[in-house]
Amino acid sequence: MTRVQANLLLLLAAAIWGGGFVAQSTAMKAIGPFWFIGLRFAIAALATLPFTLIEARKAKVATNRRHLGLYLMIGLALFGGASTQQIGLQTTTVTNSSFITGLYVIFVPLIAVFFLRRSPHWIIWPGAIMAVSGIYMLSGGQLSALTVGDLLTVVCAIFWSVQITLAGTTVGETGRPLALSSAQFAITAVCALIIAAVSEPVSLSDIRAAAPEILYVGIFSSGVAFVLQVVAQRYTTPSQAAIFLSAEALFGATLAALLLGESMPPLGYIGCALMFIAMLVVELVPEMTRRRSQTA
Repeated sequence: MTRVQANLLLLLAAAIWGGGFVAQSTAMKAIGPFWFIGLRFAIAALATLPFTLIEARKAKVATNRRHLGLYLMIGLALFGGASTQQIGLQTTTVTNSSFITGLYVIFVPLIAVFFLRRSPHWIIWPGAIMAVSGIYMLSGGQLSALTVGDLLTVVCAIFWSVQITLAGTTVGETGRPLALSSAQFAITAVCALIIAAVSEPVSLSDIRAAAPEILYVGIFSSGVAFVLQVVAQRYTTPSQAAIFLSAEALFGATLAALLLGESMPPLGYIGCALMFIAMLVVELVPEMTRRRSQTA
């Protein structure tokens, strides 16, 4: 796969995730957040399982205890991100959720500082300030206007950044993106279904009412898009991958306007633009610097 093909796959994943924000929001009119998460990822795990078995026959690296531990950590990170995002959508808009989730582009290098002891490029710090300013404007210029859902979505972005960081490392070691996908889906599904069973009522009529959304996010947002992510990340740079994946914010906001009739005050659009610019500069500037140093 060429880098251009990989980036196009990542853009497709971002578009699918953008549509997923709408489905996640409308589904909760019929079903609780944890039942929704559990069912969507159970479907995703089943959908990817046959391909995982085929991949296992051709695997060149045997799965060891370290890999299983990484699968567990990634699955728990995915569960944390999916849960905080889904619960957050109960009290925030699809537009806000899609843009705030994109803050993982800022958090990924911050994780490198505090946990991997790797100093980031200097652009990270102004980028972080831009992103926080964008959230402030997204609230309408009033911190009191930020909802619990907005704050939960910030936590979601932290979980996504952990998942992205660990997934890139793990696939590089194992060469088995489909095994990772199935494992993280199964772990997330089990965690969510256990919580749902003890905390949320559900009926077959509720599941039928939310079935279109569950199937969309289960097969496409959870299954196809995450597989596209872990496969394509092997053939492109982390910088370019983050840029293309961050386009989910634009797809999410656009589809929310078209399908749900959402709108924002003018300051909110400026905030969205500022957040998207922050996502781009923290990835583009280091890449440009690296290329200049190589040609010098």
